[in-house]
Amino acid sequence: MQHACACALPVSPESFAGAFLDHSISYGAAMMILRSSPASPFGRKVRIAISLLGFDDQTRIEPADPTDFSDSLRRQNPLGKIPVLIAEDGAVYYDSRVIVDFLDERAGGGKIVPREPRQRLAALRLQALCDGILDASILTVYEARWRALEHHEQKWLDHQAGKVTRALEVLESNPPVLAAAAGSLPNIGQIALACALGYRDFRFGEGWRNAHPRLVAWLDAFAARVPAFAATKPTG
Repeated sequence: MQHACACALPVSPESFAGAFLDHSISYGAAMMILRSSPASPFGRKVRIAISLLGFDDQTRIEPADPTDFSDSLRRQNPLGKIPVLIAEDGAVYYDSRVIVDFLDERAGGGKIVPREPRQRLAALRLQALCDGILDASILTVYEARWRALEHHEQKWLDHQAGKVTRALEVLESNPPVLAAAAGSLPNIGQIALACALGYRDFRFGEGWRNAHPRLVAWLDAFAARVPAFAATKPTG
């Protein structure tokens, strides 16, 4: 799980750099560095954005382990969470929503984060819903990973499962429409949805697919249009 807050308005990379000036003393690099892990769905979201925006050759992926107290991640992000993006000037950006906003502005703006207010808010709301699915899913994984079976709190697990169930029901009733124009890019909400569904496959199996055929078809269409989705398939 990641974020506590996110940037809601488009700002320039220069503004971002100023906001994180205290973090930029020792991390300057010849190219952008993304600290993440192959299993992170939030890192996957950023990696897909990097590919769609044409920044693959400007970005180096470096592994990060949030559970390793000696990992420099805690100096780059005091929360010790991934993903973290370190720009060439040393400015450090987190969480995934802020990173994607920075990357979109770097690409000229309005590429995967719409500029038109109504479209922007719709994409950001979809992203929030799908990030919520991920948050609940990851908390469920952590319950099993960090607590012995006899100490699992079923009320807590049911609470998280309810979030996922309700969100998937809403999305199944009205899947987002992928733009039909050739060369058009999915927006950040759609990218987040693909990552959420991919994470459910990865950690919980394909059980969600039986009750959500429209989302299955939507994910197939997204994967066909975005090669980076298959290229960033989670492992670990």
